[in-house]
Amino acid sequence: MKHFLVFIFLWCPLCFFTQQQIPLDENRYVDSLQRILTSRRADSAKANASFLLTDYWKFRDTAKSRSYLAAGKKLGEKYPYYKALSYFYEGQYHYNGDRKKASAAFRKAIGALSRFKDRKGYEKLSAAWFNYALMNKDDEGYDFIMKITLEKAVPNAEKARNPVLKAHYYTQLSTILMNNSRFDKATAYNLKAVDILEKAAPKSSTMLFAYLSGVSIYCYSNEPKKARIFLQKAKHILKPFPESLNNTLYYYNETLYYTTSGQLEEALASAGKGAVLAGKYHQQQLYQLLLFRQYDIYGRQKAYEKARQLLLRIIREKTLTKDINDRAVIYGELAKTSEQMKDYKEAYHWLSRYRSVNDSINSSQTQLKISELETKYRTVQNQQKIAALQAQNRQAALNARNDRLYSWFLGLGCIFLMAVLCFAFLNARSNRKLALQKEINYRQQLAEMEQKQQLKVAKAMLDGEELERERVARDLHDGLGGMLSGVKINLSGWATSRPDVLHDKDFQRTVDQLDGSVTELRRIARNMVPDTLMKFGLETALKDLCEFHMREELQISCESFNLQEDIPLNVQLNIYRIIQELISNSVRHSHATNILMQCSQNASTVFITFEDDGCGFDPALSGKRKGMGLDNLRNRIAYLQGQFELISAPGEGTTVNVELNTTTNE
Repeated sequence: MKHFLVFIFLWCPLCFFTQQQIPLDENRYVDSLQRILTSRRADSAKANASFLLTDYWKFRDTAKSRSYLAAGKKLGEKYPYYKALSYFYEGQYHYNGDRKKASAAFRKAIGALSRFKDRKGYEKLSAAWFNYALMNKDDEGYDFIMKITLEKAVPNAEKARNPVLKAHYYTQLSTILMNNSRFDKATAYNLKAVDILEKAAPKSSTMLFAYLSGVSIYCYSNEPKKARIFLQKAKHILKPFPESLNNTLYYYNETLYYTTSGQLEEALASAGKGAVLAGKYHQQQLYQLLLFRQYDIYGRQKAYEKARQLLLRIIREKTLTKDINDRAVIYGELAKTSEQMKDYKEAYHWLSRYRSVNDSINSSQTQLKISELETKYRTVQNQQKIAALQAQNRQAALNARNDRLYSWFLGLGCIFLMAVLCFAFLNARSNRKLALQKEINYRQQLAEMEQKQQLKVAKAMLDGEELERERVARDLHDGLGGMLSGVKINLSGWATSRPDVLHDKDFQRTVDQLDGSVTELRRIARNMVPDTLMKFGLETALKDLCEFHMREELQISCESFNLQEDIPLNVQLNIYRIIQELISNSVRHSHATNILMQCSQNASTVFITFEDDGCGFDPALSGKRKGMGLDNLRNRIAYLQGQFELISAPGEGTTVNVELNTTTNE
């Protein structure tokens, strides 16, 4: 029962938190949207209001939600942004009814909203990614939601410069981690969200959800004192809004807190208050969850009759028994409760129903096995019929063969003579081909030896280059860097005793120049020896490299997929140098404003895709240009037995595709 309670009580509230970010003063919010629809405002404003009402009514009245969605689509069809937004709200409408349709709609929204590079576009794009991940939870699991949230939703919220939305995703991550019993990380993300929201939106519904999520985390990690602090803060936010639908969620978490702290009577009272509000606001699923909470409390109090009645009530109202797996668990709990009451007849009844549902869950597999057996049986019958027909055909063929046998002997004699002649001819030709093949093999061996020698030379050059880089970087950092820092310290100490010199502009300029020299020296040393690669691995080093080259006028997108940590260090270093050279060339020559760098691994092969929107160049003329570093790139790629493709044209940017082998012999 404990596992089931955790699953039901945590994931369902998460869905509410995710989907219903409605202001706490809900009546005022809805009235303001209705006034927009009846005003003379532009169709774009009315389309936006209709979409927001679609979202508001989707859990409360699906008919109203559907009508507002249709109105929003019609009003926004001539506006590209609102047409793209219609896919997002179509997914919102289908969220609780048809997850496949919702997933498809959110996927369309992602494609359509990706074209809008403003704050509104980034905000909705981040929400579309997160909701798309939620719709695929059953197929992909929690890790998929974590990946999409961290790699898509949060970055787009940051691009939108919306700290509240970013904090909202931190709250979702904390709840997902809590569902997987990773309470330390869940607490860390929740506290991040709380810290942001207490500064940016301390009275918002997002702040309320962060507090309530914290209550759940602390309760399930058995820290009721910390949960009580967040519960009081949530209560303070809701106090001015007694009619808010979010009060039901508050009582749900208050019930959880009292249960955790052992105050079972208070827990029953809170669950009762929440159930009244859930019934008033038609929050059927929350109502059922609160009943299940009461069942758990009565079970702890050993009031098994009351506990059983609540389970029977849940079965009658059917909300939590729609899913066959949940229904099986509820039947199992009824069997256990009846057994505790020593009502063995009733316990056997519910145990039988539990087994029946379990059998239904596995029935599809059983039907498949039956179909396979039937197919095998029909196959055997058909094979028997075929065997009988084949026997008849063999007999007929035998008779015909005897008739033709004598004719064959004469023909075989002629064929034998022709075969001898053909054999002699083919043998002579085969000898010639064999001699030619030996010559070809010899040339190939020579070419392979030459290639191996070239690879050895290239390896020696690359290793020597890296050693020299490391030596120069160490000398710069430890030698010249220390000397410059010492000069600055001595100069500052000398000036401290001379106040008139300390404020002299020439003196300050000299100190600033020394600071700049030290910074530039460290930058050069950093480029020569990537410490991040040695300490944290290739993926972190690539992200650090891209962030290092980013400027206000240059955006670099770094995407890494499935990079393994067991890639040999010299291979990682060569991959890092290849990407470093590509970025350096683009920064120096292309005048690009956007760069995309993707690095992925499949088994022992690493793929690099590099694209920029710079000025481009004619690859046919690249050999005549100096400083492009293409020879160095080709040497490194050849050393890793890789392939190199360069696509570029003047004015059309540059694309480079590289395929490398990570198992190259050192």
